[in-house]
Amino acid sequence: MRFLLAGGGTAGHVNPLLALAQSLQQSGHEAIALGTREGLEARLVPERDVELITVPKLPLPRKLTLAALTFPFRLISAALRVRAVIKRREISAVVGFGGYASAPAYLAAKLAGVPMVVHEANAKSGFANRLGVKLGAKAAVAFANSDIGPAELVGMPLRAEILSSAAQYDKQQARVELGLDPMLPTLLVTGGSLGARSINIAVLEALESLLRAGIQVLHIVGDKAELPQREEQGYMRMAYCKRMDAAIAASDLAISRAGASTVSEFSACGLPAIYVPYPVGNGEQRYNAEGPVGAGAALLVDDRDFNAEYIRSKVIPTMSHQKTLNRMAASALEVGISDGTERLKQLVLASVDTSSRD
Repeated sequence: MRFLLAGGGTAGHVNPLLALAQSLQQSGHEAIALGTREGLEARLVPERDVELITVPKLPLPRKLTLAALTFPFRLISAALRVRAVIKRREISAVVGFGGYASAPAYLAAKLAGVPMVVHEANAKSGFANRLGVKLGAKAAVAFANSDIGPAELVGMPLRAEILSSAAQYDKQQARVELGLDPMLPTLLVTGGSLGARSINIAVLEALESLLRAGIQVLHIVGDKAELPQREEQGYMRMAYCKRMDAAIAASDLAISRAGASTVSEFSACGLPAIYVPYPVGNGEQRYNAEGPVGAGAALLVDDRDFNAEYIRSKVIPTMSHQKTLNRMAASALEVGISDGTERLKQLVLASVDTSSRD
């Protein structure tokens, strides 16, 4: 069978799309990605040997402007282009992950009469995926507290290398491969694919205190941080980490934004975390972290309250108490879902079987 997977813009949309695409390919099916030229998918999808078809970027207008008045017509135009692809390539089903390419994909699937599945990564859903559900798509969600429904809880489709490598590593081996001290407790700091300025500033201001406490820091600052790479005793800084599997395995605790993929990966790998939700947007990151926080696997702190003093008063004591870290790690594994890719694949395949019987 041949599937059209729509989504993109951020790593949170692209990575689960790629995880499902590769799983479908391994099962003998064909997967084609639908995205935009501007999103991360334009780089990441071809790198994974998945075909990418692009549509125009169609942000949902927030104000009454000329763009808002013409939006419905541009959306329909894009949907008709995608419908032609569905017919020409004999697509069996459409799977959407949210983002700019998903709305026209759902409309096209409805027009073409092919089954569709929505995967909502965030606990608080976006416009495109809500549209897909209204058009009759089956819904799959990453978090039990998702506001989209009715839906099936499948978890997040995670990159296979994250799960397999993180499980196989021991901390000392992972640290050595990353150039870290194998014997020092390790704090992973990451703001996601775009970085997080407030997190970076707080960590740098508290760095001396962390080092004095015997804690080494693996600091992934993001491509937009404009901070040079730096490596010294107890501190390693980079814009982007190509070995997140090793980074997770090497770490005892993480400080991070609460993007859906990040929360899902950390939980599935048993990594305790302190989540600092992104303060702009519809607040979905706070909801994403509810499960791990409620289970005792993570702590939650508002962006405005996360500073060097918080690191000194909360992070360092947590890092210094091994029993607390062990308990948090066990709770993370309990709340995490490690087979989200397989669960979503089975739901997608079932949607085709059900459609054919109808």
